[in-house]
Amino acid sequence: MDAVRVDIWLHAVRLFKTRSAASTAVKGGKIKVDGEPVKPSHKLRVGQTITFRQPGRERIIEVTGLLEKRVGYPVAIKHYIDHSPAPIPRHLVAVPKRERGTGRPTKKERRQLDRLRGYNSQ
Repeated sequence: MDAVRVDIWLHAVRLFKTRSAASTAVKGGKIKVDGEPVKPSHKLRVGQTITFRQPGRERIIEVTGLLEKRVGYPVAIKHYIDHSPAPIPRHLVAVPKRERGTGRPTKKERRQLDRLRGYNSQ
């Protein structure tokens, strides 16, 4: 086996709970392989890098092995290397507060809040 579908691999190594969740994330452009958005049927090969966001952090995963079937966690972690930066502890993250009665943030304000939180809003 020299290649496997991206959505199947993401589910097999337990980065997503279901294959449909992995497929939806790939279709939505959330998953990038070597910096390029791909389709769920994209063939993943050893040595490629996958980047995506999870709540509160950016994940950078290097593929070291291919799987087609979901396996246990101890086996799954042997098939990738996680180059992700460590998540910021929740007690250190400042939560921006809005004044009461100001309504929902505008698009511009939301982007400013995302930048303050350290997210890449695109």
